Amino acid sequence: MKNLFPYEKDIPAEMLEDIPVGGMDYLLAGKVEAWKGPFREVSSPVLMQGAGGLSRKCIGTVPSMDEEASLGMLRYAREAYSDGMGVWPRLPGAARAERMSAFIARMEDSRERIVRLLQWEIGKTAGDAAGEFHRSIAYARGCLEVFKRRGERPAGLVVDNGVAGRLERVPRGVVLIMGPFNYPFFETMTAFAPAMLAGNTVIVKPPRLGCLFFQYLLGSIGDVFPAGSVNIVYGDGRRIIPPLLSSGMVDLFYFIGTSPVAGYLKGLHPKAHRLKCILGLEAKNPAIILPDADMDRAASECIRGALTFNGQRCAALKIFFVHRSVAGEFNERLSEAVRGLKCGMPWEDGVFVTPLAEHDRAQYLSGLVEDAMNLGAGIVNEGGGQTSGTFFSPALLYPASTHMRVCREEQFGPVVPVVPYDDIDEPLKYIAESPYGQQASLFGRDRAMLVRLTGYLVHHVSRVNINCQCQRSPDTVPFTGRKDSAEGSLSISEAVDAFTVPTFIATKNESGNVEIIEAL
Repeated sequence: MKNLFPYEKDIPAEMLEDIPVGGMDYLLAGKVEAWKGPFREVSSPVLMQGAGGLSRKCIGTVPSMDEEASLGMLRYAREAYSDGMGVWPRLPGAARAERMSAFIARMEDSRERIVRLLQWEIGKTAGDAAGEFHRSIAYARGCLEVFKRRGERPAGLVVDNGVAGRLERVPRGVVLIMGPFNYPFFETMTAFAPAMLAGNTVIVKPPRLGCLFFQYLLGSIGDVFPAGSVNIVYGDGRRIIPPLLSSGMVDLFYFIGTSPVAGYLKGLHPKAHRLKCILGLEAKNPAIILPDADMDRAASECIRGALTFNGQRCAALKIFFVHRSVAGEFNERLSEAVRGLKCGMPWEDGVFVTPLAEHDRAQYLSGLVEDAMNLGAGIVNEGGGQTSGTFFSPALLYPASTHMRVCREEQFGPVVPVVPYDDIDEPLKYIAESPYGQQASLFGRDRAMLVRLTGYLVHHVSRVNINCQCQRSPDTVPFTGRKDSAEGSLSISEAVDAFTVPTFIATKNESGNVEIIEAL
């Protein structure tokens, strides 16, 4: 299996352009400066073959900031906001939209480099990396169009019950953005674009993995946005993020990660009720395969839903419940589908399974497989669970039971438990008792049964998918979750509003006063 990894001489020349990335620059008060402090090397999950075996390849460096540097970025952000009187929040909405449009155009100029780095740094296939880039740009443009249509005064003059006034949406203040490694460009942009359009100032903390492409955006940020309105803080999040939140000077916290970390960080804010949070957290999305399901469709959708980007997605399917009467047929279809998946390096044509982004993830997944096998499960697909360095061959586990670790923990990798059931109440009980509630998928033909199950599931998850995999798109509808899976929601249609506060300017409906409101 180690032969999956390349010798450096065999890597396509275009993939080696600009590698390693010289990441010794940072943004200081809107200017790109050379970082004089310590730095961190970033290595790729794509390992290199050599005489001594497999080794890591350094693909770039980024600054490693400390608490003092982090708090300095916060001061720049607060000064740029200046209680709403700063240059950026006071800029007319049309002017902010023009600046954002210019920034989007500048990002598009860096497309090839960003797509290449997403392959190198997190092991995303070339197609998925390009897809993430295009989706990020489309999301930013979508927010821009919504903002331009609606403007900062969405309701115009309101007259009711003797009161005349105008509703405005004003920025919240300083926004702290922490995106994840699996969609570092897209998830950052889903917060950055609406937050900036709304007139906030921002601090972006790039993820530990998926951070190098930010180096290509520093110059554009400095050229387009006022000094201090956008700040990027690199470093160990455990060290540099707590001082930001405990300062009490962050007004909105956007975070994609785990609920324990989110709870800890929220609790650091001295006035937690003042901290607006938008959180995308864990999920354990189930698929329920009913006895009358179309097995070809169910298997195809389930494999794609579970294993796209190696299962490293919060919206991935994480557990399959299949009626025992069709379990054998379903497992055969799943195994056949897995056999058809090409394993290899991100840049290879048609590749589907690639090295895992986190260097220690294969070991964790092996532990889940071992636990399940000790409790009676087997690996039903040939070669499942084999590892080499950062590569892990997808493993289908059957018969899995809900007391196994793999059925309780969010595996975030290509290990899928298949749980047989006899009574539909068994998977429904699991879903009701789960601490998570993002999505579920149903596969079947009986309309009455699908209607009944959907009516139950909508009270436990935020999205029910019928005869299709779990997913986030389209970005025009709210993406959220119940229980420990999310706080708040986002979509293109509501994104800008999420980063603003509705403010009503009112007077009595009398001549003279109304004219003042209209003139503001």
